[in-house]
Amino acid sequence: MHIDQSISRQHGKIYTRTLLRNSYREGGKVKHKTIANLSKCSKEEIEAMKLALEHKKDLTELCSVKDIKTKLGLSIGAICLLNSLASRLHIIRALGNTRMSKLALWQIIARIIDQGSRLSATRLASRHAICDLIGLDSFNEDDLYENLDWLSDNQEQIEDRLFKVRYKGKKPPILYLYDVTSSYLEGRNNELGEFGYNRDGKKQKMQIVIGLLCDDKGIPVSVEVFKGNTADPKTFFSQIKKLSTRFGVKNVTMVSDRGMIKSGQIEELNEVQFHYITAITKSQMQSLIKKDVIQLSFFDEELCEVEVDGIRYILRRNPLRAEEIALSRQNKIERIKSLINKRNEYLASHKKAKVETAYKFILNYLNRLKVSTFCTIETEEKILILKVNEEAKEKAGELDGCYCLKTDLSTDSASKEKVHERYKDLANVEQGFRIMKTGLLETRPINVRKEKRTKGHVFVVMLAYLITHELRRLWIEIDATIEEGIDELALITSEEIKIGKVSYQKIPEPRELGIKLLRAASVSLPKVLPYRNVVVATRKKLTNRRNL
Repeated sequence: MHIDQSISRQHGKIYTRTLLRNSYREGGKVKHKTIANLSKCSKEEIEAMKLALEHKKDLTELCSVKDIKTKLGLSIGAICLLNSLASRLHIIRALGNTRMSKLALWQIIARIIDQGSRLSATRLASRHAICDLIGLDSFNEDDLYENLDWLSDNQEQIEDRLFKVRYKGKKPPILYLYDVTSSYLEGRNNELGEFGYNRDGKKQKMQIVIGLLCDDKGIPVSVEVFKGNTADPKTFFSQIKKLSTRFGVKNVTMVSDRGMIKSGQIEELNEVQFHYITAITKSQMQSLIKKDVIQLSFFDEELCEVEVDGIRYILRRNPLRAEEIALSRQNKIERIKSLINKRNEYLASHKKAKVETAYKFILNYLNRLKVSTFCTIETEEKILILKVNEEAKEKAGELDGCYCLKTDLSTDSASKEKVHERYKDLANVEQGFRIMKTGLLETRPINVRKEKRTKGHVFVVMLAYLITHELRRLWIEIDATIEEGIDELALITSEEIKIGKVSYQKIPEPRELGIKLLRAASVSLPKVLPYRNVVVATRKKLTNRRNL
């Protein structure tokens, strides 16, 4: 009696067949009789049966096998936690069960454990028991690059499945948050890289633009990558199309930051009967004041509302923000005075120094600080003098701390307090960007050049954010950051035990913090794990000689 296993490929899918068989001779020929189909048995059960059949003549030998070897195995704690959460959040179901799906799952998990390139993710897999846990075969970094192409090609289907399963049996939300950010690039060879409005403050750096669409709780439902010179409003139409066509939601209200929803975007929203909540810019507020639609006296700590032709304007002044802006303006003036004093000292001690050169320098500095509307420079012989127009300065600060929201929602649909509250929810999207870009998940550096792979990379980061968002909720009462928690669980390393020709991995009990983290996430580690001896290696080898 023996266990017969075979692997076959059909239509791009891998099928494993496991049978319990008995071999015998009949008419001089060896024949096989199938006793049971074990294909649905777990790997642990199959390995146990193999071990029992090997010692079938005397099962007591299992307790006294001398050929037992043990050694330190692979890390298991972090990947078990993240794999369980990916399943609970329906990410695994949305990805599917193909080899490409499993590679994508590993890229998501690797992004949370260690934010690096595809090369580093491959090396990371050689230290974690991911292949044994999810049944993944050997791979290298080239497979992960190809997997980014697959993710880009299948992103819409994955997002659609995730949306449907997340709200299965429930009414999908009717309010969605949308915002954009940019991420600068190192080098100039990325196919989506262009020069544009750089939010990272990196001059002479090409960038990509990322649009993140979230539900009313700030949980991402879709991410999209645009060329780096794409204006914010031009990214908006595709979000409307996603919601109305792909996700099939109706009576939606879109919430976006100032400058995103303009007249063209409002027309697009009206075509699908969507509503909006946004904020208008300072210049738009000044235009409304000139037209006598709103007045400066309307801005107060309490919300004030003005309705014109079915459009509601909700106004408020934040006194703390007003103080910050006024203090910043005064600090700029003090810095200018200090700089002028230094220039005057230099002009006095250097007879050949030209006052015109110093004048141009200070004038450019005024323009750079954006105070030239109320600050001017005059010269008397070789002395620079700063003149501050107090009246113009006061006028420049009229709208300090003021903001004005704009919506087409009726008062019956949402009160002014509700509209204000919904707009403030955009902070959830901004938090997501911080975590995805520069926080835990570190979208940068973007170590890919092709358009598809750039989109696949950003999609991996978004899916990883779904898991970290859930971890933050689960671990809110634990005195440890997500990074510290992942590092603690990554220390849980299996013990590889080899009995004769059979090997398996025994999982030790975690330390006290590890137990607390797993319990808070409602995740249990397996007692044992099969050892499949999958070799994960990179094509690029480390050099023998290093520069020290």
